This record gives sequence, C-alpha cells and structure tokens, in this order.
Amino acid sequence: MLIMKRKHMIWAMCLLVGVGYFSAMSNLEIHYFWKSLIAFIPVQVAAIAYVNTTKLSRN
Repeated sequence: MLIMKRKHMIWAMCLLVGVGYFSAMSNLEIHYFWKSLIAFIPVQVAAIAYVNTTKLSRN
C-alpha cells in the first residue's frame, strides 16, 4: 500500500473539492452574472486564508 505524504494528501483533497465544486457550478441554472461571481468565492477565500497565515507566521 502506498504511503502518501501530508502534502500529497492535501493536494488530493483540494483536487477532489475542486472537482466537486466545478460539478456543482456546472449544474446551477442561474444568471451568468451571478454564476461568475459565485465561481470566484473559493479564490477569494484562499487568498484571505493565505494572507492571514503569512501575517500570523511573521509575528
């Protein structure tokens, strides 16, 4: 059995979440404007998390 490192596990989890999110967004039947705004929510959350972790690690 393969032993996956923590970094690979995190990447695999992100890939699965991304595929699920893409599938859910593809099936939404809403106006294109709202769909494009909703599509960027994970990018914004990731950017906020990155900025917060880098700020906290400096202190």
